[in-house]
Amino acid sequence: MKKDIGKYFLILLAVIVTWSGAIADAARIKDVALINGVRDNQLIGYGIVVGLAGTGDDLTKNVFTYETLINVMNRQGLTVKSTAMKADNVAAVMVTAMLPAFAKVGTKIDVVVSSVGSAKSLMGGTLLLAPLRGVDGEVYAVAQGPVTIGGISAGGAGGGATKNHTTVGAISNGAFVERELKYEFNQRRSLVISLQKADFTTATRMASAINKSIDFVTARQLDAFSVHVQAKDTYQGSLSELVYFIESLDVPVDTAAIVVLNEKTGTVVMGDNVRISTVAVAHGNLSIQIKEDAKVSQPLPFAPAPPRTAPGQAAVLPAPVPGGAIVAPGGQTVVVPQTTVTMTEEKKQLMLLPQGVTIYDVVKALNSIGVSPRDLITILQAIKAAGALQADLRII
Repeated sequence: MKKDIGKYFLILLAVIVTWSGAIADAARIKDVALINGVRDNQLIGYGIVVGLAGTGDDLTKNVFTYETLINVMNRQGLTVKSTAMKADNVAAVMVTAMLPAFAKVGTKIDVVVSSVGSAKSLMGGTLLLAPLRGVDGEVYAVAQGPVTIGGISAGGAGGGATKNHTTVGAISNGAFVERELKYEFNQRRSLVISLQKADFTTATRMASAINKSIDFVTARQLDAFSVHVQAKDTYQGSLSELVYFIESLDVPVDTAAIVVLNEKTGTVVMGDNVRISTVAVAHGNLSIQIKEDAKVSQPLPFAPAPPRTAPGQAAVLPAPVPGGAIVAPGGQTVVVPQTTVTMTEEKKQLMLLPQGVTIYDVVKALNSIGVSPRDLITILQAIKAAGALQADLRII
């Protein structure tokens, strides 16, 4: 009985390990694919930020800021003489935002405010009401509110200091949606799911997973990107509910074998599917060191002094001796140059990498011969040139 329990335990453990490995290689459809027609939309607008502490645009150089400020004053019922505009606490900005899919009127969205003039900082400023338009020219949101930045700048006539970027800020929930995008999503009975990265294997697996897990739909692969899902007549729910069932499914994601090399930083990134054919690798460095020394031999004590010369008479130079040595007069001080050349070559063993090894085996084998990341880049390029690296080598 105990043997049977132990046998069943081992079988259960093997199933759990296998199941855990399969789940580890899988990802939710929600994380690797998108529903066609459901996406964010970009919005852009022009506005003006006021209330800056003397860090705004120079109105004498930024004509668009000058004209914008006059227009704002005129809309408020004020007539301002153009010669009186000398403010330095305003800045012209571009306002950008992302309109989420299915956003309703009154929904708050974040906006980014970026200076387009000569402003030094947007710290402490307030964005005045700015309409945000889509690519069709329609206003979909309006933005207004205090601008927050992630930096600071300060200085005087002789210099200053700046931390982070001070001419770009953000307004959290700073825009209200004023127009909704028209979606006829729930009136449809089918949808197309597109992978974020095209792959025939992953698309086939996704269609198979949908057909196996959901019995009231029919899924078929269209191409490397897309899978078409059609609801059957027996399904009485909406398409939004159908998306709920689909996007939570796990699909094993397959990727191509890619090795990314960045020689500037010495970074090497390799995927799990990288394989190599049988190849032998030996890598070593040759270093040569040349050192110049001067060996000096001093004369013996009580050596005769060098001969004296009369005023205006040139000194008698010693005659050179063989080998380039210099003999000082009155003694035997000898200076002999010496050159030492040292040649060192690293003794690296020839490492055999068998065919079909995994990335773990490749890294382990290369680490065993003591290669650095930069050496690994050279080795991988040489293996690819030899035709033994079964992966796409990308250098960035």
